[in-house]
Amino acid sequence: MTVSDTLVVAQLVFLAYFIGLNGGYLTLNLLALASLRQSLRYRANGEEGVPYLGVEPGTSLLVPAYNEETTIVASVRSMLQLEYPDFEIIVINDGSGDDTLNALKGAFDLQPQRDPALRVVPCAPVRGVYRSPHYPELKVVDKANGGKADALNAGLNYASRPLFCAVDADSILQRDSLLRVVQPFMDDERTIAAGGTVRVANGSDVQGGFLVSSGLPKSLLARLQIVEYLRAFLFGRLGWSPLNALLIISGAFGLFDRDRVIAAGGYRTDCVGEDMELVVRLHQYHRERRIPYRIRYVPDPICWTEVPEDVGTLHRQRTRWQRGLAESLTTNWRLPASRRGGAPGHVAWPFMAVFEWLGPLIELAGYLFMALGFALGVVSGAALLAFLLVAVGFGMVLSVSALLLEALSFRVYTRRSDMLRLFLAALVENLGYRQLNTLWRCQGLWQWLRGKRHEWGTMRRVGTWSS
Repeated sequence: MTVSDTLVVAQLVFLAYFIGLNGGYLTLNLLALASLRQSLRYRANGEEGVPYLGVEPGTSLLVPAYNEETTIVASVRSMLQLEYPDFEIIVINDGSGDDTLNALKGAFDLQPQRDPALRVVPCAPVRGVYRSPHYPELKVVDKANGGKADALNAGLNYASRPLFCAVDADSILQRDSLLRVVQPFMDDERTIAAGGTVRVANGSDVQGGFLVSSGLPKSLLARLQIVEYLRAFLFGRLGWSPLNALLIISGAFGLFDRDRVIAAGGYRTDCVGEDMELVVRLHQYHRERRIPYRIRYVPDPICWTEVPEDVGTLHRQRTRWQRGLAESLTTNWRLPASRRGGAPGHVAWPFMAVFEWLGPLIELAGYLFMALGFALGVVSGAALLAFLLVAVGFGMVLSVSALLLEALSFRVYTRRSDMLRLFLAALVENLGYRQLNTLWRCQGLWQWLRGKRHEWGTMRRVGTWSS
């Protein structure tokens, strides 16, 4: 094969990869549209929310908190006002170095209590347990630092309800959020986990622990993440759900069967992507034992979270996510290797491995090859144009279609000016921001290969919420 032939083959390989990547997401989009139609029919009775039956299974909200003094009180207040018949809130202060614990003590008049745990899963030493005389459903566990997964395991030890909901400490929940996310458990007894849509709270008006009105942040970086979240949740996760092949439930808001999670071993403390790893392991655990199960996704906008508005924090977050993705797939390699892998193991796992785990390396190589090849005159202008249409143009189409789906369904952003700015963000996202994320994800893979797997880094909060 001549050098010229090799160059042509390389161009075709990169072009085929991006066609496969975008074609795969287009297929997920079509599956998501069918699922969304069913969900919207369910909500067609009005804006009052889902029926409050009073027979929903009891739920423990587990809230790991590490240096969350700026948002923890607002988050807990929002949870205390949830519309749900039987729930408890367990905040796990994971060795915070700031005033997270003092903020909780001052806001809720916490008093120390003797409250032994069941110790069903191991965790770092607990230094104290606090209860509020005004809010009997609130419990605060103060423990030595062990990481988010370790904090969730501590919460499992103190949880007393059959279901538990993992919630980030910087999240704001809608009043009917639990009522919505619990519906799959009530509709199908095989359900063991359900996740909901996470929305970007930056720029919105949050008062008394609740989001009063949605709005757009001034930061372009935060608006770009809004488009990302819309595409990831409304298309990606909603598309996998009907196949029972959902591999990710956001750590910001996910509901699980407590006994099933404990049976599978709880959260892995040696994995930085503990949320995805648990879901992949639940698939593997149940399929190996031929236990009927369902893992579902609820598309309603039920959880709001703060996203980074500075490049440094976003960089650390994305490299961490990539390390977590690599860990989640490689530690559960038996899922695709098993004859019982089904759609999760034989479709979703390979898709995530090719397009999400190893994909950044292929994408970065494609961009560099085509750009340098054109500069050196070995790649024609027509070939470069075809590559950009597939790699960038198709990405714009997917981002814009996510916005259109949002506008036709949930209409969280009602002002035309907001939708226009999001439309512009959807275009800009594919002209530099996506490529920067690809570079960061490659760095995350390099960190994973070097063994940097359990380091989180400092996450800077905007902290403008009113409690």
